[in-house]
Amino acid sequence: MAGIVLRPWRVPEAVWAALAVLALALFQLIDPASIVGGAARGWDVYLFLAGMMLLAEMGRRHGVFDWLAAHTARAAAGSGHRLFLLVYLAGTVVTVLLSNDATAVVLTPAVYAVARAVGAPPLPYLFICAFVANAASFVLPVSNPANLVMFGEHMPALGQWLSLFLLPSLGAIIATGVALYLLLRGELTTTIRRDVEVPQLTTPGRLTVGALSGTALLLAVASALGLALGPVTLAAAVAALLLVSVSTRTGYAAPVATLRALSWDVLLMVAGLFVLIEALQQHGVVATLAAQLQSLQARWPDNAGNLTGALLAVACNLVNNLPAGLLGAATLDHVNADGALRAAALIGIDLGPNLSVSGSLATILWLTALRREGLHVGAWRFLRLGLVVMPAGLAAALALLWVRS
Repeated sequence: MAGIVLRPWRVPEAVWAALAVLALALFQLIDPASIVGGAARGWDVYLFLAGMMLLAEMGRRHGVFDWLAAHTARAAAGSGHRLFLLVYLAGTVVTVLLSNDATAVVLTPAVYAVARAVGAPPLPYLFICAFVANAASFVLPVSNPANLVMFGEHMPALGQWLSLFLLPSLGAIIATGVALYLLLRGELTTTIRRDVEVPQLTTPGRLTVGALSGTALLLAVASALGLALGPVTLAAAVAALLLVSVSTRTGYAAPVATLRALSWDVLLMVAGLFVLIEALQQHGVVATLAAQLQSLQARWPDNAGNLTGALLAVACNLVNNLPAGLLGAATLDHVNADGALRAAALIGIDLGPNLSVSGSLATILWLTALRREGLHVGAWRFLRLGLVVMPAGLAAALALLWVRS
């Protein structure tokens, strides 16, 4: 995880994850069958990410992000502070309907295009994409793959989910937005360009916009029906790619070029994290954590949920929130946890990643998107913001969960 966060010598994150798996195998801490089994547990996540990356790359290639950027810039009416609010609202909507990973992959290049179009410094607005991706990630089950990992077969119906999480989600979104604005307002340009020309959206661009909208609808339906999200997302992306290829009559060249441009190494990194958590489970970590959780419930029955949420929020930044979610879910199953404790744990899993760049896959994807634009954000720069933003959002969400309960 240190290698993934710090990237010494600019070595890609996937290399550090692969080295971790190699070390586990060399020290005989995990057998080959378990490596395969651990990696296989993430199949739905891999398909989901591949589909989102494909849709994002199509958006880049066909001018969708420049088109969205121009409309957003015009709506800001020359105010850098109004643009901050618009980007935050857009990030909230994308996260709720398409997931936090989609915000990192799809919205980040669009926001960069906005900042470029209006002549504003991009980083303050790009930070929004990273933080709102986690803050708004438990409004719906589909808003974060970690939600599916945490609840699994205990997933409540959509109405029950909203009853449980809507109020804490609103608290997290508002608290995170206010904290982030107060920290970044000095870096915002007061006056930005108004006269931004809106480019013409081509036929492939319109098809890509339709694919993104259709994917959001399909994910909502799949979530309501309890279906796996990965196959739905990838199928929608592949269908869009084929439609665009047919409409432009480019044959195999364009689809192949699009597929080559994707960051496939991200999937390797995620697979390595799943294998890591498999090793931890095999060596008794789940049983130990379950015993500690039962002790915590016995000592502080009224505050066990808040403490569990806070501890998991910190733990996400050590092993990433997807593996931490797997480990947390296994621990909760071990003690037959009730709904309130699971809810607090999920809030910690979803909001904890706002502390550091290692906290969630969405943040790592965000860093990858920045590097594609030639921008680099250090771990310390992110942590300075996270030390304020994450506790604010977490405290608001847990407090409102307690009030609701």
